[in-house]
Amino acid sequence: MSSWPLWLLLLLFVAAAAVIWVAGIQLSKQTDVLDARLHLGSALGGLILLAVATNLPEIAITVSAAISGNLGVAVGNILGGIAVQTVVLVALDAFGTRKGEPLMYRASSLTLVIEAVTVVGVLGVVVAGSQMPSSLVAFHLTPAAVLITAVWIVGLLAVQRSQKGLPWHEQGNAPGSQAKPKGHSKDPGDGSKGKKVGTGRAALIFAVAAVATLVAGVVLERSGDEIAGHIGLSGVLFGATILALATSLPEISTGLASVKQGDYRLAVSDIFGGNAFLPVLFLVAVLISGQPVLPQAHNTDIYLTALAILLTLVYVMSLIFRPRRRIAGMGADSFIVLVLYLLGVAGLFAVASG
Repeated sequence: MSSWPLWLLLLLFVAAAAVIWVAGIQLSKQTDVLDARLHLGSALGGLILLAVATNLPEIAITVSAAISGNLGVAVGNILGGIAVQTVVLVALDAFGTRKGEPLMYRASSLTLVIEAVTVVGVLGVVVAGSQMPSSLVAFHLTPAAVLITAVWIVGLLAVQRSQKGLPWHEQGNAPGSQAKPKGHSKDPGDGSKGKKVGTGRAALIFAVAAVATLVAGVVLERSGDEIAGHIGLSGVLFGATILALATSLPEISTGLASVKQGDYRLAVSDIFGGNAFLPVLFLVAVLISGQPVLPQAHNTDIYLTALAILLTLVYVMSLIFRPRRRIAGMGADSFIVLVLYLLGVAGLFAVASG
């Protein structure tokens, strides 16, 4: 692709992004069907199956970058993607709940707080792991990558436990928030969920959409890297901004579909679940490359990690205090997140050029 003109690279980039958008919608639909047929439940279905599925572009980019040794793009895409995907909640709030209470007010539950805390815990290990010596690697494993995966698994178990009941009034659900249906376990009550599509067909569509997303993710990474070179943007900045936004399209498409159906918790859960899963890809990168990835993180990567933690904590406070005020067509929490992110991106360029 190095000899391709810029206009052709842009066309290929946009086409790959379009494929990811369409495939993301199908991944969400078929996840619901498979959840109902295989009785996976909301924790396994929403936080594992759909989180992995909607992050297939990041998986493809991480694998491709690890194989080619371009770990800077992989790290920037993973950590930048978490911040961008958190801002997806701003879009869902602004365009999905234009009237009435904001998104977090409607979705509030202690389960979502647990998911958000898991994101913060995983990112805390990322920061600590970046300070570890690069010599700590054995059997293509590093302590930080293993600990990140362990924290993610513990978070999943905590979420699954919360689904069975919490020692709080209303089982941890805030008064006036979304009633049933809840997440992927929603059922219209007549047993019709998942009946229109056979299990085999749903699995086939899911597999095809997954493959399409993987291929499009590789195309995004390759064409995006060439575009960055053409316009003089560093791989780290491109991976953390434009590329991260493009690979967040599945979360946007599935999130808008969930909000449209009134399933606000599912929309928020998919974002938090995906954000907690993304750092697990560092384990994949280490296994493939045999190199400790986090000790090679740049100051921009740590900066993005801190930004993602800050944005997540804003929504944690919102889930607890549940403000009803709307600013500029969105919840006050989403407005704060948007302002912080824009300021953060400006700071990112300053950090990168410093």
